[in-house]
Amino acid sequence: MKLTGISAAVVICATAAIANPITPGEVQFDEYGAIAASLSGTDGDAANGAKIMTNRGKGNCVACHAVTALNDAPFHGEVGPSLDGIADYRSAEELRGIVANAKMTFEGSVMPAFYKTSGFIRPGDGYTGKGAKEEDLSPILTAQEIEDVVAFLLTLKGS
Repeated sequence: MKLTGISAAVVICATAAIANPITPGEVQFDEYGAIAASLSGTDGDAANGAKIMTNRGKGNCVACHAVTALNDAPFHGEVGPSLDGIADYRSAEELRGIVANAKMTFEGSVMPAFYKTSGFIRPGDGYTGKGAKEEDLSPILTAQEIEDVVAFLLTLKGS
């Protein structure tokens, strides 16, 4: 009987830990920019990841990257590398790090940090002459949206 109570407590604690995503300020990158742990604690949804990659208000990854699997979306860019076959040479941990903040892997990258809220250089408000507000910004993507994009990218394997 005691073992059952202890087991239930472990399950409740584990569920509570999964329900709390890692905040942008808590993200731990390794020396190569990879992020070992899921940011949301939940598996990504590849179908939603594909939607985020083509949504101009969210990831809009196709604005810079060509992705054959998303050919229905117009105007694929050529600024970044093609993402076709990326799952053959990048792990989930590497992809998570690149999507969260590509500059941790590729210094000087023009790819936006999709899961960052502070440390930006901000211009002031040119129309009023007032300086920029110093509070943190909201991340472009949520922890779960990062996991969804990673899940989609992991479907992009070579022929």
